[in-house]
Amino acid sequence: MTEFFGEVTAPIRYEGPDSDNPLAYRWYDRDRVVAGRRMEDHLRLAVCYWHSFNGDGSDVFGSGTLDRPWLAPSSDPMSAARAKMAAAFEFFEKLGTPFFCFHDRDIAPEGTSFKESCAHLDEMVDEALMHMRRTGTQLLWGTANLFSNPRYQAGAATNPDPEVFAWAAAQVRHCLEATHRLGGHNYVLWGGREGYETLLNTDMKRELDQMARLLHLVVEHKHRIGFTGTILVEPKPFEPTKHQYDFDVASVHAFLQRYGLADEVRVNIEVNHATLAGHDFAHEIATAMAAGIFGSVDANAGDDRLGWDVDRFPLSVEQMALGLYEILAGGGLTTGGFNFDAKLRRQSIDRSDLFHAHIGGVDTVARALLVAAALVEDGALARVRSERYSGWDGELGRRILGGDETLESLHGRALGLGHGEPERLSGRQEALENLVARHVERAR
Repeated sequence: MTEFFGEVTAPIRYEGPDSDNPLAYRWYDRDRVVAGRRMEDHLRLAVCYWHSFNGDGSDVFGSGTLDRPWLAPSSDPMSAARAKMAAAFEFFEKLGTPFFCFHDRDIAPEGTSFKESCAHLDEMVDEALMHMRRTGTQLLWGTANLFSNPRYQAGAATNPDPEVFAWAAAQVRHCLEATHRLGGHNYVLWGGREGYETLLNTDMKRELDQMARLLHLVVEHKHRIGFTGTILVEPKPFEPTKHQYDFDVASVHAFLQRYGLADEVRVNIEVNHATLAGHDFAHEIATAMAAGIFGSVDANAGDDRLGWDVDRFPLSVEQMALGLYEILAGGGLTTGGFNFDAKLRRQSIDRSDLFHAHIGGVDTVARALLVAAALVEDGALARVRSERYSGWDGELGRRILGGDETLESLHGRALGLGHGEPERLSGRQEALENLVARHVERAR
């Protein structure tokens, strides 16, 4: 079989921080034990099928620039899908990451009928199983593309037409079963157009009820077919609609509680989506951990000067380390992982650029893991947090939280105090930021 990435002749190996080899890992040593687990098991790294093999470098101002022959309009769709899959698994194997992720339309073309679309997907699932057995690559998660086709112009679950809802539900059912056949560890629902452009034509309550109904159908079918993976929802504040219903983790948590889904559904947190929502990545992780709905991560980055979803490969060790600290402190990943939902820049047209991009992203996350593990082991952040709230472990704190105090009793207590206001303590923010910076510098 002809190799698509023939210029990369050997699998990417770990060579250590002092290596100058651009096609080697400097920080990702998969078998290194960090905080009691292998690095590979901590991170559960995945490559996304869509940007890496369906993206051609096009943008709203110009056509594609990347060398992706299977995307040529003249190609036979199924022959092109098989060529794309062969290139994808060649890449997974050479990169050495254990997982991949896909949309149904990434791996199989849409047919002229729903029946033909299902047949295409089934055929390509068989093809994927063959590649997975050969390479050992696993599926982190699958998802259905419920946003590209014009039928979804007004959403899928939230569409004003129940016929579109029914079509979307059927598509999700088939993709969920395909994910199950492939041994997927999770199934994701990204509400690509589940939102609105204007309230002038939108019944928000009706649309939220519809979205919840689809999620309940998915959960019911998961149990019916014996799928043991996790159902994930991916928050995003806007794009492609002006206002997405799954705005951020807190919004998703409120939605899941409102509709009785909080015990069944978790969140897949994307770094760039967090920053678009006005949050730090670590904030979204901490919010999900506090709510008990953390699931998985899409590892990428935004651009401080661009207010849209640019999907850059991650480069900030500190940003990733702060998120990973919250993950480690919360017990670590289970079924989830770090999926590189990131794309090449339009001018990065060499086939090997896809390796350089992923190597940089993998090393960023790997070094961030070392920083996060060192912070956990050091214990300084945990001690400062504990000391800052230590009063709540005392008699007054326990009485307030235990319901033994009322506004009247607390008012009377304040009147009876013989001293002034409570003593103020430093938050020590700058000292803690310096502590993190030192660990970033020292990470080996």
